Order: sequence, then C-alpha cells, then structure tokens
Amino acid sequence: MLIENALANYYAEIQKALDTLIGDVGPDDSGEFTPGARLPELTPLMRSYLDASAMALTSLPGYRGRELSLLDLTQNPATNTTKTFASLIIVARAIRFIQDTGERVTILTPSSANKAVALRDSVLRAIKFGLVRADQLNIVVLVPAGARYKLRATELFTDPALRARNPVALYDGSAPHFVKTIARGVVDEHRGMLEASAKTNLWYTMQLENYLVADVVRAFVEADFLTEKGSGPRLHAHSVSSAYGLLGHAYGRELLGDSAGRPSRYLLVQHLGTPDMVTSLLGNGDYRPPTYTFESGSGLYTQNGDDHFPARTFDPAEVLDPTFYTRNPVTSPRMNALIQTHGGSGIVVSLAECLERYGLVRSLLADAGVHIPANPTLVQEWSLIMAMTGVLNAVDRSLVADDPIVVHGAGLYSRGDFEALVARELHTVGDSYGLRELVLQASVQ
Repeated sequence: MLIENALANYYAEIQKALDTLIGDVGPDDSGEFTPGARLPELTPLMRSYLDASAMALTSLPGYRGRELSLLDLTQNPATNTTKTFASLIIVARAIRFIQDTGERVTILTPSSANKAVALRDSVLRAIKFGLVRADQLNIVVLVPAGARYKLRATELFTDPALRARNPVALYDGSAPHFVKTIARGVVDEHRGMLEASAKTNLWYTMQLENYLVADVVRAFVEADFLTEKGSGPRLHAHSVSSAYGLLGHAYGRELLGDSAGRPSRYLLVQHLGTPDMVTSLLGNGDYRPPTYTFESGSGLYTQNGDDHFPARTFDPAEVLDPTFYTRNPVTSPRMNALIQTHGGSGIVVSLAECLERYGLVRSLLADAGVHIPANPTLVQEWSLIMAMTGVLNAVDRSLVADDPIVVHGAGLYSRGDFEALVARELHTVGDSYGLRELVLQASVQ
C-alpha cells in the first residue's frame, strides 16, 4: 500500500508536535538562531514541495512463524532514504521564517552523507517550487571523505550559481564523526561574524527534536493502515546510528494515546564499526563486545559467546556502511528507557552475515516490490539489508519475542541509481576555520 504525500496528510499533527517539542521561540540563550516551529500554510505549492514524502506499507512472507511487514521509507528517488521526511520539515520551517521576515537563512549541517543529500534535495525543492528565492536560502554540508560516493549531482551542483551558494565540503580525517565537532566549532566560534558579514541567519540543525518531529508520521501510518490480527505487542526493527526514527515513532504513539493500537517493542540493528547504542542498551556503559578468533581455514573471525554480536565477520572492526558513524549518541538513554520499559533488544550485524542472508533478504523484499541487485557489490546503502539481516538473526537466536515484526526500511540504493558528484568540484576542509571560510564565501553570493 502506497501512502502518498504522508507529510501533507498529517500536516496538522506535525505542527502540533513541533509546537510541543520546540515551541515558537526565538534565539536561545547563546543567541544561536532558530527559525521557530511554525510551518508554512499548506498551499498547493507546499503540497507539491512535500510530495516527496511518500511511504509504502507491505506485508512480507513470514519467517519462522513471525509475521513480517515492511514500512518502506525510501520512496523519494532523489534520496532513497528516510532522511527525506525530517529534511522537508526542517526546510519548511526555514521557508516560513523567510516568508514572514524577508531575512536570509543559511543551513549548516554535518552528515555521514544521507542527511546532507536529503537536506540539499529539500532546499532545491523549496527553490524550484518558488517558495523561496535562491538568494534567500542556502545550505553548506560537511561529510566524511569516505562517504563521498553517496553524494548526488543535483541542480544544486550542476548549476554553477547554485553550486557556489550550496557547497559540499569533505573532511578527510581519520575519525569521520569529527565532522560534527568541526561544524559545531563554526557555530560556537564564528557565528556572529558570519551572520554580520553575510547578512544571513546561520542555522545549525542538529537539535534532536528537529529530526524527531517528522518521524511521528510513522506511528500515524501504522495506526491507520497496519491492521494485523491480534492485540499483543509489535516489534519495530531499524538500522540505527542515533535512532531518531524510532524515537519519533515512539513520540507519535504518545500523541495518538489510546488510538495508537498495538504496543510497540524495538529492535536496534547496528554494525561493528559503531555498535554504541547496542552496547549501551545491553550494559549501561559496562558492556564489552566479544573477542573474535581468526580461523585460518575459513579466513573469518568468529565468536560463539554473544548472540547480540555477529558469529562471523571478515574484520571485527569493519565499517559495513559509513552511514552509521555516530559514537556514544546522546539518544541512547532515551532509547534504552523505551526498550527497558516496553521490550525489545539490540543486535549487531556484519558484512559476512549480510552476504549469507543476501539471497533470502532479496527474495523476501521482492514481494514488496523492492529491488535489490543480484550483485551485492553494487549496493551503496546497506540500511535496509542490515535491518532485515538483524531481524532474521534475532529470530534465529531467540533474542526477540514471538511478535509481528515491522522492518523500517530506512535506506537502500545501488550504483547506477543516481549521478555521483565530481570530486574535483568539491571542497576539502580540515578544521572549523576552513569550514568558516567556505560558509562565508557561499553565503555572500
């Protein structure tokens, strides 16, 4: 079932969530800019702008007696990820501020890549639909160099004037998550100078609530369209870096109250490179991942003492997908409390396990119309495959109860699905000063 323009359909509910979580406030105590919580009037142009927010809900073939469903959040072909939903609402708030005040806004965000792609797509949509002018709204993103292959060559890149106003910066350091430190440093150290020199409002969008509000829509769609038999809990599985999506779903259930339907449990799926949410859930900071032993006969590292971690991996420190790069996310305490109260678990998967399950996952998702290439080397976003692998492993290892399972399809794309950015047209920065100069150059255009 395709739910078209989900954000427009639940626009009033999203506004209520914004009012509650953020409130229509001005700059915070530090003077840092926020556009407030008001959304633009839902005109035909705004509906067109939001039209990228389709999602699909489909039953999958069962697995070992479990009912499986897919909530596919990858319907926007310009992103193929769930980041579309939060990004459209973030930019919509900037649109409303610009329309009300006539002032300019510059969005600054660090990203592992997908959020940058989605925010850039939303900015482009705002300009193309005439909701703001190109000189009123722009975006500067900072992405780890190792994730460059995920970035897309849209009109913000192919049009020279738009490219100058909306640059992409790469950070080539050894710790990808340091992009957050660099971008935060620009705001903390240089915000006043940038806003005065470029005559713009610099918006650092990393506040949790900015991303949580749009994901309340998942709970509304579940309540309205997912009607399996029974009244027991339903398990929601998601590949996570910070679990904004599941927190948003849980908050949507709070807003729905008694009409939310079946209780929710949550399964966190992560990879070996950054398993911090799973280890936090399992051990409150004291949990230690298992030790792996190299087996020369197979060439794999193995362990059999901890079912929450991969039994087999090519590398105990592998980075399966750079999308998941956050260390010690601030969202862990909230997610831990949800799971400890309502039930669920966490599991870490490896590339070796994803490849072992690849054919089965591909077959299960084919029934939902989801295309996964026969050749796994073409996959460039593993979120959905990771989530499916985590679910199958968690069922096999009895880590989850005998509940119906909804897999939140957060991301899937492959080589050839889009035109990649050209490396020579990108900027490289190594510190906050370098990013400051790029923001200044872009925003005075």
